[in-house]
Amino acid sequence: MSIPTYEDLMLPILRFLQDEKEHSYSELVSNLAKEFRLTDEEKEKRIPSGQQTYLQNRTGWARTHLKKTGLVQYVSRGVYKITPKGLTVLQENPQRVDNKFLRRFPEFVEWFNVKPEKTKEFFPQKIEETEKTPDELLDSAYQTIRNNLATEIIEKVKSCSPNFFEYLVVDLLVKMGYGGTREDAGERLGRSGDGGIDGIIKEDRLGLDIIYLQAKRWEAVVGRPEIQKFAGALQGQRARKGVFITTSDFTKEAREYVSLIDSKIILIEGEELAELMIDYNVGVSIATTYEIKKIDSDYFSEE
Repeated sequence: MSIPTYEDLMLPILRFLQDEKEHSYSELVSNLAKEFRLTDEEKEKRIPSGQQTYLQNRTGWARTHLKKTGLVQYVSRGVYKITPKGLTVLQENPQRVDNKFLRRFPEFVEWFNVKPEKTKEFFPQKIEETEKTPDELLDSAYQTIRNNLATEIIEKVKSCSPNFFEYLVVDLLVKMGYGGTREDAGERLGRSGDGGIDGIIKEDRLGLDIIYLQAKRWEAVVGRPEIQKFAGALQGQRARKGVFITTSDFTKEAREYVSLIDSKIILIEGEELAELMIDYNVGVSIATTYEIKKIDSDYFSEE
């Protein structure tokens, strides 16, 4: 038997979790290997990067799809459990659970279609089912992985303490080139009576100007009143520049307000924060590096 696709694994995962107990990722993989009667060679066959076996990788993607749809929940790191919604799906006795089946759920549609202008199509099961070239498929796959990483980053940041978040935003700006080293470039204030300012950072190595920071680890959107308070705090420091970073988003009124005032305030919402953290390697590490090569025409020139 060949190694099943990630869609082939969705229903077996739900059935394995239907005892409503908590199960580890390794238990999922082991059970699927037995159910599909995979040979030792099939179980050990690895994806091109060599980081995982095909079964591990596809189990992970199947699990992610079920989690994003709300059929499976993460109990703790590497531990999963079926949800009441997942049990309801099993009561329907479906013959197959795949992307087409999951599209009945709004949660899945919202996640699956995130940033369509960036991700385009998701991974097709067969290359011949799409008109994309291999290069385009690789780009699409990369963007999908990146989008999922960004979502995980925001979820992780929201689970951290407010103090840690304040340190994080200073670290990010230092990595972006402001002020030089972490020790001499950034200073977290975060003390009572700071006037709504969570940190300061030098704009350059010489400290010719100072940028003031405000960090809000919020679920709710940030409105104009909060931005007005921050602008007032800047005036109190005779400052001209500020960066307001949040894990959520800003209202239309808040964005319009910063375009009307004299102070230069940059607003960074959750999605942009995650993208910047990925770009500047803050809170992430490189898992795999691929090299895409092309013919060296000069080498083959016989002139």
